Amino acid sequence: MRSCIRPRLWAAVLLVAAFGPSFHFAPVPGSGGSHIRLIALDAGHGGKDPGAVGKLAREKNICLSITQEVARLLRATEGVEVLLTRPDDTFVGLHQRAQKANEKKADLFVSIHVNSNTSKVPHGTSTYALGMHRTEHNLSVVRENSVILEEEGHEKTYEGFDPKSPEAYIIFSLIQNVHQKQSLKLAAAVESKFKGAGRSSRGVHQAGFLVLWRASMPAILIETGFISNPEEEKYLASAEGQKALAGAIYQAILAFRASQP
Repeated sequence: MRSCIRPRLWAAVLLVAAFGPSFHFAPVPGSGGSHIRLIALDAGHGGKDPGAVGKLAREKNICLSITQEVARLLRATEGVEVLLTRPDDTFVGLHQRAQKANEKKADLFVSIHVNSNTSKVPHGTSTYALGMHRTEHNLSVVRENSVILEEEGHEKTYEGFDPKSPEAYIIFSLIQNVHQKQSLKLAAAVESKFKGAGRSSRGVHQAGFLVLWRASMPAILIETGFISNPEEEKYLASAEGQKALAGAIYQAILAFRASQP
């Protein structure tokens, strides 16, 4: 079987398998527990990358509005600071988003997105931590990861990773994120708050989102709803819906923060 993964990437895979997750992808510890202070908020897409497009709105704009509202709420909270990886309508590469969080030693990384499907039927929220998935059953992962094709020099940056090839995702079955347990706990808190706000929850999942790959702290990706569903798009595009979703995310972050020793 001919692989799409270049030799350098295969070498990384083999070394991870041989030496464990501390090799090559070892995260730099943040100030976790009750000392969780800096929250990195990542508004999906932006600039030349609109993300999923509906009849009323574009994903990039919905994501930015929700993210800015979460940031506003967090900044009004004592002991919390906020880092926005995309503060406006600009294009930011997937690797740059995690890099910004790592450089500032953020304690949490929260990436906010909008889902889409070829069918108008699916609806509801989902929250993800990094993990293995079956590519053919998770088209949203491929769609989000394909953003790297817009990045100049992506072949070198991502070591030949092909977001459209099922073979490429073998790396996610070998990398064990040391923050996975905490990421899943944060994801569960988000979905719990969404349900409390009256939203339909599709649950917590693990998937190979590249934006989570290099984050050196607990990291999640939130799908706030389906822009392809006409009813949900109206909600996602509305100021009321965006504030409700942002409030739920904010409450989840506070609940997770309070649960840490």
